[in-house]
Amino acid sequence: MGLAGRAMGMLGVSRGALLFSLWRIALLFLSIWELDAQTAVETKPLYIWQTGPWGRCMGSECGPGGSQSRAVWCAHSEGWTTLHTNCDQTERPDNQQSCFRVCDWHKDLYDWQLGAWNQCVPVSMRSAGVQRPAVCTRGEEGIQTREVGCVQKANAEPAEDAICEYFEPKPRLEQACLIPCPRDCVVSEFSPWTACSKTCGMGLQNRIRFVLAPPLFGGSACPNLTEFQTCQLGLCDGEESLYSLRVGPWGPCSVPMSRQARHVDKPPRESDKPSRESDKPPKESDKQSREGEKTSKGGDKQPSEGLKQPSEGDKQSKGGDRQAREGDKQSKGGDKQAREGDKQHKEGGKRSKEGDKLTRDGDKPSRPNRKLGRAHRKPDRPSRQADRPKRQKKAKNKEKREKMREKVRERLRERGKVKDPETRELIKKKRNRNRQNRPGGKSWDLQVGYQTREVNCVHKNGNVEALSLCSQESLPVTFQACVMTKDCDVTEWSEWSACSKECYDPNGPKGQRARTRKVSQFPIGGGEGCPGLEEKEPCSPAGDGVPPCIVYNWKTTEWTECRVDVLLSQQDRRRGNQTGLCGGGVQTRDVYCVQSSTDTPSNLGSLRSKEALRPMDSDLCLGIPLNTTQLCHISCPVECEVSSWGAWGPCTYENCQDQAAKKGFKMRKRKIINEPTGGTGNCPHLVEAIPCEDPSCYDWLVVKLEECIPDNEKECGPGTQNPQVQCVNSDGQYVERQLCRDAILPMPAICEVPCPKDCALSPWTPWSLCSHTCSGKNTEGKQTRARSILAYNAGEGGIQCPNISALQELRNCNDHPCTVYHWQTGSWGQCIEDSSIPATNTSAGRARGDDASCSVGMQTRKVICVRVNVGQVPPKKCPESLRPDTVRPCLLPCKRDCIVTPYSDWSPCPSTCQAGGNTKKKQYRKRIVIQTPANGGQDCPEVLSQERECEAPSVCQGYRWKTHKWRRCQLVPWSVRQDSPGAQEICGPGMQVRAVSCRKQDGGQADVEECLKFASSMPPLTQPCQLPCQEDCQLSSWSKFSPCTADCVGVRTRKRMLVGKSKKRDQCKNHQMYPVSETQYCPCNKYNAQPVGNWSDCVLPEGGRMEGQLGMKVQGDIKECGQGYRYQAMVCYDQDNRIVETSRCNSHGYIEEACIIPCPSDCKLSEWSNWSRCSKSCGSGVKVRSKWLREKPYNGGRPCPKLDHVNQAQVYEVVPCLSDCGQYVWVAEPWSVWKVSNVDLKDNCGEGVQTRKVRCMLNTIDGPSEQVEDYLCDPEEMPLGARNSRLPCPEDCVLSDWGSWSPCRLPCSGNSTRERTAYPLRQPGDGKVCPPTKETEPCKQNSNCFHYSYNITDWSTCQLSDRAVCGYGIKTRMLDCVRSDSKSVDLKFCKELGLEKKWQMNASCVVECPVNCQLSDWSPWSECTHTCGLAGKLLRRRTVIQAPQGDGRPCPSQMEQWKPCLVKPCFSWRYSAWSECKSEGARCGEGLRFRNVSCFVSDGSGQHDSSLVDDELCGDLEPSVDGDTHIVLQETCTVPCPGECYLTDWTVWSPCQLSCVSGDDLGFGSVQVRSRAVVAQDPENLLQCPEQELEARPCTEGQCFEYKWRTGPWRGSSRQVWCQRSDGLNITGGCPALTKPMADRSCDPPCTKPRSLCTEAGVCGCEEGYTEVMTSDGLLDQCTVIPVLEIPTAGDNKADVKTIRAFSPTQPEASTPGRAGRTWFLQPFGPDGKLKTWVYGVAAGAFVLLVFIISMTYLACKKPKRPQRRQMNNRLKPLTLAYDGDADM
Repeated sequence: MGLAGRAMGMLGVSRGALLFSLWRIALLFLSIWELDAQTAVETKPLYIWQTGPWGRCMGSECGPGGSQSRAVWCAHSEGWTTLHTNCDQTERPDNQQSCFRVCDWHKDLYDWQLGAWNQCVPVSMRSAGVQRPAVCTRGEEGIQTREVGCVQKANAEPAEDAICEYFEPKPRLEQACLIPCPRDCVVSEFSPWTACSKTCGMGLQNRIRFVLAPPLFGGSACPNLTEFQTCQLGLCDGEESLYSLRVGPWGPCSVPMSRQARHVDKPPRESDKPSRESDKPPKESDKQSREGEKTSKGGDKQPSEGLKQPSEGDKQSKGGDRQAREGDKQSKGGDKQAREGDKQHKEGGKRSKEGDKLTRDGDKPSRPNRKLGRAHRKPDRPSRQADRPKRQKKAKNKEKREKMREKVRERLRERGKVKDPETRELIKKKRNRNRQNRPGGKSWDLQVGYQTREVNCVHKNGNVEALSLCSQESLPVTFQACVMTKDCDVTEWSEWSACSKECYDPNGPKGQRARTRKVSQFPIGGGEGCPGLEEKEPCSPAGDGVPPCIVYNWKTTEWTECRVDVLLSQQDRRRGNQTGLCGGGVQTRDVYCVQSSTDTPSNLGSLRSKEALRPMDSDLCLGIPLNTTQLCHISCPVECEVSSWGAWGPCTYENCQDQAAKKGFKMRKRKIINEPTGGTGNCPHLVEAIPCEDPSCYDWLVVKLEECIPDNEKECGPGTQNPQVQCVNSDGQYVERQLCRDAILPMPAICEVPCPKDCALSPWTPWSLCSHTCSGKNTEGKQTRARSILAYNAGEGGIQCPNISALQELRNCNDHPCTVYHWQTGSWGQCIEDSSIPATNTSAGRARGDDASCSVGMQTRKVICVRVNVGQVPPKKCPESLRPDTVRPCLLPCKRDCIVTPYSDWSPCPSTCQAGGNTKKKQYRKRIVIQTPANGGQDCPEVLSQERECEAPSVCQGYRWKTHKWRRCQLVPWSVRQDSPGAQEICGPGMQVRAVSCRKQDGGQADVEECLKFASSMPPLTQPCQLPCQEDCQLSSWSKFSPCTADCVGVRTRKRMLVGKSKKRDQCKNHQMYPVSETQYCPCNKYNAQPVGNWSDCVLPEGGRMEGQLGMKVQGDIKECGQGYRYQAMVCYDQDNRIVETSRCNSHGYIEEACIIPCPSDCKLSEWSNWSRCSKSCGSGVKVRSKWLREKPYNGGRPCPKLDHVNQAQVYEVVPCLSDCGQYVWVAEPWSVWKVSNVDLKDNCGEGVQTRKVRCMLNTIDGPSEQVEDYLCDPEEMPLGARNSRLPCPEDCVLSDWGSWSPCRLPCSGNSTRERTAYPLRQPGDGKVCPPTKETEPCKQNSNCFHYSYNITDWSTCQLSDRAVCGYGIKTRMLDCVRSDSKSVDLKFCKELGLEKKWQMNASCVVECPVNCQLSDWSPWSECTHTCGLAGKLLRRRTVIQAPQGDGRPCPSQMEQWKPCLVKPCFSWRYSAWSECKSEGARCGEGLRFRNVSCFVSDGSGQHDSSLVDDELCGDLEPSVDGDTHIVLQETCTVPCPGECYLTDWTVWSPCQLSCVSGDDLGFGSVQVRSRAVVAQDPENLLQCPEQELEARPCTEGQCFEYKWRTGPWRGSSRQVWCQRSDGLNITGGCPALTKPMADRSCDPPCTKPRSLCTEAGVCGCEEGYTEVMTSDGLLDQCTVIPVLEIPTAGDNKADVKTIRAFSPTQPEASTPGRAGRTWFLQPFGPDGKLKTWVYGVAAGAFVLLVFIISMTYLACKKPKRPQRRQMNNRLKPLTLAYDGDADM
């Protein structure tokens, strides 16, 4: 085993023993623990202390001094309570503790402090049972927590939570959160390969891609953005160039050192010392440059010193301080330069004449400079010998100029010597004023310096080598002039300005106060910009002296009269005649804003309510304006209702007190049964009179005749009946008997009591009602009465019965003539002043403060006597005593004058700052009628609004930048450029500066801060310049092109010229090199117009609205429909398809087309049907009337009321009705003569029958009038039409007919009885007795005894007056008397019992008014929504003034209208593309790239590219590109050296992308990204390449993108699989790797059979059109063709059956054109060789069909049974049409 093996074995043994011992120890511990547990159970205390919750904190003071207590008790371990002594007293918990007593004011001291939410922790980490999802879709659910605690607000000291919980529940400590799924980096597809980096030799090709979405939430990082491949176009002929000249970036701009400093730096070298003579011109020229710089910079001595050329080498001096000192001079003592510079400005005219020669002393050195220039040019100039005369002339001119210059210098010297203090002061002020805005002033501090750069020679591997290795003719320039960068510097803030609000109003808007600061140093040379120069904050003035603010309130005019006509529907017939309309209506008022007077006492408010206050601007009133419309109500007149005529009274005197006149009248009267509106004056006449003879005021009335008493005290025979009389007056009222003393007392009536053998007759019936109310030629009133034979007489001795004619009596009645008269009254006239009343009384009404009436007047009316059916007759024909009044007093209403407000202030004139503001604007003012005139008061003024033209517009205070002349071009100091070639010549690139000042529009000076605030961007202060060298040619700028006479005709030219000395140089006259004219053909502009955009809304012509009658706009009256016009914009294009002004196309910009706005049509209903008959003939029922739908509403008309589905009517009304139970009565004729059945011929008596006719009659006030159908009368009460009885024989007792039954006593019970009686008409003969004269019967409930009770009906629908549309109406209900057997009976039965009526029969109700929607007028057309382009719209809006109510017409949906604006071209400045980066003079390194800014035109839609146009067309635009006013036309760039590996430019920012799933935003914000890829040029340098870069930033309004896998067709056993974004972009990343489809498939064994292929399932199948035949072991055996069922279509020429051809989607040429999609293939077998499911389905269907056919055949062949006869009901059922409310039915 070896040593190692043994060691291992021992280790194993020892390890086993150790485990065994550990196991034993564990068992020991376990047994001990179990024993402890048992003892613990045994020793657990039996009694323990328990506590309740702490109570409320109590205490006398708020704060920590309170105390709270709780219950503490001793309990057994099983739960029951026991004595305290059983528990351990030492462990007893406290039952009291100190606490913090919270009071309400603690709310201001304590609050919850909320900590920040912690990181979102997945739920799966917190909960053990929850598994993390395998595939993340939306994100993982998590929980985040935070700390919440109660703290003191003042110092954030922690406090008890209970304090804060007293006021507010503790905020939640945790919340659900979402941990987003990791998002991988998404990159685009690769670009095409770049060209080879080398033209010969081994190079590289690159292809790059860019990042579309950064990795988020732990997603995978971005892959390489670049791919490389080597390339070799060919072998190089010679050696490859290994070295390149590279320029570095320009260094910082620095100021050249002063000459002394340079002397210190450079020790003099003899070899470097130029001769004094040769050195002089540069020195002088530099001096010139320096002086020029002084001029331009006004005291900038420091750079000027630096520009001096050292005269004796670079001597060093210890004047290190000198530079600073000189610099100080520059700022302090620059007056001279500023002054002289200013002079130069003013003497510009002289300068232009004398060129640059005229200068001040400092400019003397410019002359030697010119000489030097001439000396340099001499060899190149032609010989001047031939030009001597000219030269002499020039010499003379030169002398003249010298003299003039001398004079000027003398004058300048004299000026310099002026010591006059006033003059000096003036000069100083002028100098200070000009210094502010000039470069060189302190706030500008422009310093021209220089900057340098390095030039290196680099090897292709990146190493810097010696310059000599880079062979190049000339090295690039290493210095250039620049402007020293200065950051903006500002002064301290000024004091806060006074508050803009000068009054105190705690509720109103606050004012503003501002403070400003000034610019002490402007940013120069790309320095940091200026911060804000103004700060504003809200403020409110405070202090005792601050007056309160003016308060503005809404005020209203009076409500207009209530109008009902606006609520009528279109079909309402009352629209034609609107008089007398009443009920609900609408009224309006104006609301306007006024300045409220705060000093008005409240008790005077009512007096001052009509005080006319000046209307103010509505914007000043802050509250919600009061409503301008409201519903109102006109009380409907109550028509006079009269009762029926009473009976004609007796002939009576007209006036019983005055019986002198013998004329009498019979009168009949009727009453007014309601309270009509306006009193009884408009009621019809209430009395009619008929003249009569023998009038009397009182007469005797026979109440009844007493019993017949035979004469001579016999028992039978003739006798008399005494009448019972009563004295009555003409109205039929009982009066004292003595009043009838003059009247004739009625005589006793003769009668007869039949003896036993006499004929017995019944008593006479009462007289019938008179047949006519009066008697005329053809009519005569008659009354009848009848009696019948009750028993015949004995054969002999008895009085015989009369004949039949004697059984009836007829008498005349109402024998007065039919000449009826009555008084007829006209309507009361107008109330006029009563001249009879003294004027002193007229003020009584006013003194009482009664506004309604001011004096008493009188009214008259016409009263005439009228004969009925004839007309007016003389008044004496009518009773004079009944003549109505013709005059009555009345109250004259007060005159009410019109009250108008004062005129409002003039509306402000529009601001005329905009261009074209010289058009005359108008301003307006108005006044409002707040009380309309009435009752003859003063009329309103006709003019309520005024307008006037605005005064001449004052010049708007605008600001503009004023640029001053560019100063002299400053070159790099000679000390810097002295070593460069050509440095001796003063020429080349430099910098020049200029002053910029701020001006008002009128030219006055302004602070620069104003221009920074209000003007456009500041013009540049510096620009590069070029001082022409000797050989340079100078040309002026190009002129404008000459105008063209016509389009497409001729040419146009522009010119320029040589400037200065260039004119005389031959090389400058080479017009091919330096052309001085350009010619081009005149533009051939052809324009075409075409419509663009949609048609606008249909717009009615302005002024199409019609005003309502009282100025109130009502939708029914406003023309909101009819013919209007719609518009389509026209756009004009030139021949290059560029948009131009529409006027070029001779178009006014629109196409106009008539259109129709359909008018709304309201729901049309029929008129009301007639009321139905009352549903009950006795008692209360209902009657109904209805309206039916005739036409549905359309185009927004009034909707129809809801359909009543019970009776299918559209609208119905139900009212209760009361049918008089006595309306129809049975009328029985007298009984016929007896027909005796067993006739005793001798006695004519025995059993017999009597009959009579019984008819149902309509009962009127004059009695039953006409016969009606029997069913209308109560069948229970129908009298008998026949009766069997025994006709009494002679000497038998004859009784009268039975009287009516006595009433049963209530309540009905079995013990009570009722009875009826008869009385003997003929006493019986001897030996005979009368039958009983009384009959009784028991009272049985609901048989002959009834209880009665009132029953109340339901309420009717709300009943309106016929003149009302809506508003207040009345609903009624009826009382019904109901018998205990549920039959309705006459109300008299309940009245007789005195039952309590506790119900209200009428109640007021409201019918909702159909208020149409009311809209405001259209607002004026808005400004165009776009300043240019095709999409501009003009909009106008309207608002809902009155929302629809009830069934009113709804508001139209169109609350906004639009029409197109005039199409204008959109001009904009656009950058051209950057030029290629070029490093001047070197092969690589830092370079510049340039771009231009050009004017482009577009249609503003963004769909078409912009087109380049002349820059002049953008002349009115402020120079800005995409809103950025900072125009950048050049920028530094880097040209990579050959072989260098570098990063590309940043890509543009990707589209903003949201984090979302299935289109739902997850709320994690949006992000966009940009990237830089690596580009390599040499395979050797790949290791030195930098890392690719990626930048992401949040953004807004992101898009949601989805990512899905896409697959191509299988090609063999593989296919393409790629990821695609939802916008169609193919990308890498983004699609989940788990769901990636298979890209490769292969079948095993391979598919070798013809027409076979490997399916996606990995088994062999057949191509489409072939079916699989499988072997027994499931492998493909062969592919067979399936026959085709080909469905011919209309496009086929023939239908034939062919065999299928296999086709592949990748080979479209294999399928015949036109056959695609027309062929069905029936393929019963699937790829696996099994039958497909549809085959089973077809088989099952065929089986069911077969069973059906067999069944039908059997049933058809079976012998039919004989049918059973069934009795049919021949009565036809009624046809019921169910109407659903549709108008189409």
